[in-house]
Amino acid sequence: MQIYLPIAEMPVSVMLVLGLGAAVGFVSGLFGIGGGFLMTPLLIFLGIPPATAVATQSAQIAASAMTSSLAAVRRRGIDMKLGAVLTAGGLVGTLLGVWLFAAARRAGQLDLIIVVSYVTLFTVVGSLMLAESLRDFWSARRGIVRLRRRAGAHPAFLGWPLRMRFPRSRLYASVIPIFGLSLCVGLVGALLGIGGGFIMVPALLYVFRVPTAVVIGTSQIQILAAALLAVILQSVLNGAVDVVLALILIVGGVFGAQFGTRAGRALRADVFRFLLAVLVLGVGLRFAIELVLRPSEPFSLSLPDSRR
Repeated sequence: MQIYLPIAEMPVSVMLVLGLGAAVGFVSGLFGIGGGFLMTPLLIFLGIPPATAVATQSAQIAASAMTSSLAAVRRRGIDMKLGAVLTAGGLVGTLLGVWLFAAARRAGQLDLIIVVSYVTLFTVVGSLMLAESLRDFWSARRGIVRLRRRAGAHPAFLGWPLRMRFPRSRLYASVIPIFGLSLCVGLVGALLGIGGGFIMVPALLYVFRVPTAVVIGTSQIQILAAALLAVILQSVLNGAVDVVLALILIVGGVFGAQFGTRAGRALRADVFRFLLAVLVLGVGLRFAIELVLRPSEPFSLSLPDSRR
């Protein structure tokens, strides 16, 4: 069954979009992170204009983050003080990201910026994650125990000025790097249509040494606030949010996440890290291929978009 997307200005198969939403929801539930980093590229590969794909995915991210945040509140897995600092930085980053989004769109360079950003971000992050996973595999195979820093052991830059104590997270650190991290995540999320959980969660775990019990819920607070602001700004300023597409994605994502969460409980930690690294790196390489392949229609003529 076909349905017309008013903002994307194209018909799509409802079952195909539902299937994509369910598949990404399954992956999201399996790995415990937002699926925006995977759904936005899939929408672009499907033919959805990059501007619409990025803006619309923010609505799906907000819905997923709301569900995760409510679950974290019930199990008391949120550091509200740390969440407030992360949210402040995320909102500032979102404002900058939406402004950059609009400026690139007016200049006619938005599609190129999105593709190049995905290639750079995902190949770098995916390569680092894959290297770390392979080192763990190799160490385990040779019987080598890799020493890890204990919780509470922090790098020197956390001793910068404006230090604050976060008792729930067992953290006493400068708010400057914490604010900077959330600002970058908010900017990238607004520009690329990703929640940023695959950046925020590892950073809080391995750099700031925040206990695992509060990492997911605390990061979801920041992602929720940033995604909601992005949806509002993208709708009002850029008119790029397709409500019809967003509703279909949300329905499919909620359905798939239920099965992914159950499957994730049986997944070993080392296999988990390896599969996630391969997934992130694969998305980056897929976009890299798009940059070097010759387009099927090298030249095209079109009327200017009055909304730009």
